[in-house]
Amino acid sequence: MRPPYLLLDVDGVLIPFPDADGTSPATHDRHDVVPTGRSADDPVTVWLSPIHGPLLMDVIRTGLVTPVWCTSWRQDATTLIGPLLGLPSLPYVDLPRPQITTSHPNGYLWKRDHVDVWLGDMPVAWVDDDFTADDHAWAAERTARGITTFLVQPDPHIGLLAEHLAEVMKWVDRLSVVPASESAGAPGAEVA
Repeated sequence: MRPPYLLLDVDGVLIPFPDADGTSPATHDRHDVVPTGRSADDPVTVWLSPIHGPLLMDVIRTGLVTPVWCTSWRQDATTLIGPLLGLPSLPYVDLPRPQITTSHPNGYLWKRDHVDVWLGDMPVAWVDDDFTADDHAWAAERTARGITTFLVQPDPHIGLLAEHLAEVMKWVDRLSVVPASESAGAPGAEVA
């Protein structure tokens, strides 16, 4: 089996939301970035943990997952956020820019319908802070159909922890995954 996708959100996962008093975790460093469409005179301040890059690289280097950004940051995740964490250029799910006022316009995460089509029948570990019970039911239904789906939901005020990635690797260990480095040259292998 090809390595499953590891979908990574940014806001609430790598960039924690401030606490009620407006503070971010002391473990995170401040960065000003200029997302696509914004003026250099109007940067966005983000708080990133310097340990996230090495933690993610440990997982990526195994070759047992195919990491992909799945965030409203879209291509800016790979050009702005990833480099600040020391990550290589990663592909991203090209999510639309919906006109919504809530993350759950239909009772579940707005990204889910697009991700479901994008994934097809590929297994996935998806890290996002904003899943609902309906998203967990969707994951259970996909898994019941034989498309293993694992959701990891960090606290949006804390973000990604080492134990979240350890959970992903335990999940991957239960699958019969051929590392990307070995499957890339195999006859009939597909590259994502």
